[in-house]
Amino acid sequence: MRNDMITNKIPAWGLCALFLVCLGTGREALAETLQEFPISKGSHPHDVAPSPDGPIWYTAQSSGQLGRLDPKTGKTEDIALGRGSRPHGVIVGPDGAAWVTDGGLNAIIRVDPTTLNPQIFPLPKTYPNVGLNTATFDHTGILWFTGQNGFYGRLDPKTGRIEVFADPRGPGPYGMTTAPDGTLYYASLAGNYIARVDLKSGAATLIEPSTRQQGSRRLWADSHNRIWVSEWNVGQLARYDPTTQKWKEWRLPGSHPMAYAVFVDGQDKVWLSDFGANTLMRFDPVNQQFEVFPLPTPAANVRQLMGRLGEVWGAESGADKLVVVRRDN
Repeated sequence: MRNDMITNKIPAWGLCALFLVCLGTGREALAETLQEFPISKGSHPHDVAPSPDGPIWYTAQSSGQLGRLDPKTGKTEDIALGRGSRPHGVIVGPDGAAWVTDGGLNAIIRVDPTTLNPQIFPLPKTYPNVGLNTATFDHTGILWFTGQNGFYGRLDPKTGRIEVFADPRGPGPYGMTTAPDGTLYYASLAGNYIARVDLKSGAATLIEPSTRQQGSRRLWADSHNRIWVSEWNVGQLARYDPTTQKWKEWRLPGSHPMAYAVFVDGQDKVWLSDFGANTLMRFDPVNQQFEVFPLPTPAANVRQLMGRLGEVWGAESGADKLVVVRRDN
C-alpha cells in the first residue's frame, strides 16, 4: 500500500561516508571504495538484498518495515509490513520482487517492486512460532526458508502452498543457500552443523564440520558448488567440498574474531563480516589470504552480506546504515 510508505530524502552533503581502501597486490595497488549510507533511525537493518541494477532492499527489523535505498541519490523508502512485523531476511526473487522472512508475523512476504504492495503468505497455524530468518529460491522457483526454532520449509509462490519440516536435531537452522548445481543447504547455528536438503522429499542430511561446537551461522556456495561457512563460535571460515566430502578451515585474523556474514562474489572471492574487529574481510581461496576492510562506524555489526557485479553490500545493524565496497576498475 502506498499509504504505508514513508519517503526519506537525505541531503546530498549527508548522503554517505566515502573511504578509499588501497590493497597491496604485489605489483600494484588495487583501489576500492567503501561507502556508508545512513537510513532511518532506529531501523536496525538486519539483511540486505541488492537488485541486479537498481535499488537496494533491506529489512528494518526493529521498525517492522522493508526499506529500499536508491544508491544514486541516497533516497530511502520504508514500507510497512504489518502490525507485529519483525523482518529478518530479504532476497530478490526470480520475479524481481523482494521476498521477506518475517519472524514477527510468522510469514513469508512478497513486496512488489513497482507497487510496493506486500502480499503475505502466513505459515500453517500448526507452526505458530517458527522463528523465520533466511530464504533462498531453488532452480524450479520454489522458495525455501529456515526457522531458528527448529524448522525449515518451502513455499510454492504459484499456489501459495507452504510445507514445514522439523529439523532433525531441533533449534538452530539459520543461513540457507542454493548451489549452482541446484543443491540446497542450510546451516544450524545452535546445532553446529550444515545440512543438505532433498528437494523432493524435504529430508535433511546432516553434515558435521571438522570443528566441534563451531556455530555454523551462514553459508554460501561458490561456482564449484563448494560450501563456505561462517563459524561464529570459533571465529573461522570453513569450506565443505561435496565432491570429496572434505572440510578445510581458516581462522580469521585478529585477537577475537567473530565471523557472522559470508558471501561469495562472482570471482569466487569469499567475503565475511567480523564483529570482533568491526571489519569486512575478503578471502582469496587461491593464495589463502585475508584482506581487511575496517568499518568507519564503531560497532557496525554487519549481519549479512550480498552482492552484485562489482559491489558487495552489507547491513550495519548497530549503526542504522548500509555499507558497500566497490571495485574501482
